[in-house]
Amino acid sequence: MPKAKIALIGVGNCASALVQGIQFYSKMEKENEYIGLRYPCLGGLTPEDLQIVAAFDVDDRKVGQDLSEAIFAKPNNAPKVITVPKTGVIVQKGPLLDGVGKSTKQLMRLSKAEDIDVADVLKKSGAEIVVNLLPSGATQASEWYAEQALEAACGFVNVTPTFIASSLKWMKKFTEKDLPLVGDDLVDQIGSTALHKTLLQLLSKSGAKITETYQLDVGGGTESLDTMDRTRDAKRAIKTQSVASSLPYKAEVVAGSTDYVDFLQNKRDSYFWISGVYFCNAPLRIDLKFSTVDAPNSGSVLFDVLRAMKLALNKKHKGAIEPLCAYGFKHPPKMLPLEAAEVAFRKFVDENS
Repeated sequence: MPKAKIALIGVGNCASALVQGIQFYSKMEKENEYIGLRYPCLGGLTPEDLQIVAAFDVDDRKVGQDLSEAIFAKPNNAPKVITVPKTGVIVQKGPLLDGVGKSTKQLMRLSKAEDIDVADVLKKSGAEIVVNLLPSGATQASEWYAEQALEAACGFVNVTPTFIASSLKWMKKFTEKDLPLVGDDLVDQIGSTALHKTLLQLLSKSGAKITETYQLDVGGGTESLDTMDRTRDAKRAIKTQSVASSLPYKAEVVAGSTDYVDFLQNKRDSYFWISGVYFCNAPLRIDLKFSTVDAPNSGSVLFDVLRAMKLALNKKHKGAIEPLCAYGFKHPPKMLPLEAAEVAFRKFVDENS
């Protein structure tokens, strides 16, 4: 099968993890060496079958640079795990729109270069899949790039919380163009939301009754700062809904980002509190702290989604692809329990390989 040709919208920390990950895992020869991936091979595709062919950003330290250099340019602070050779992909200047918030603007050095014709670059690069890696609050920019994907006949992966795959308007647009669409708001591989949901499901299945629970996230990446500035309420609503869906009854649930701490760099700390009762109404309390590096947490799930999108394109699926959305995103068009989402995803891959 030909490689999946991918265009990146935004060359931030998640893009850095993705590009480094492709290089890192492309060196592996045996399946047992693919530590950190759920699916070393998915539908006949390995990480080596993912090819970045175009990239767009607005920061002067990235625009005009080879992608191999741009992923390590400030304000990125994702850890460097491997040296990436020259890719031949030069980061192009996209339109600013609402892509930079007030708080993150102080960290940026906006390029004065002319905006490129994005749809034209997508067509000439041969891109098949556009991945939206813009900051959480970039609603206008996310929708603009979705339009460019439609014009260039590309599938669209919306990593951000902007409602695109879960919007009837956008579903219709991609269906009419015979193109696949997935999103919204990518889950982490070892994410606080997934861990929270798993704990609640385990306790509930054991007969315990959860009455109150919260999950608070603190991070030091630019995404955390942008969330505080523009999308704290929206992301809290999405996470709270996702966590609450793991319980078969109503409980008091709060989940979401709560603060930005610059010296954490690309790390994220999550705090969980769970309260409930079990046998004879005996009290139950859980108080946990969970720490991860933020950018790599997007890698494994994004690998899976991109390879599955290649299968969707080959089989000419169109509109929102619900099994992919439910598997890889916090706000899919149709929310499924974790186990059901996994089953639906595997079934889609098996039927379309």
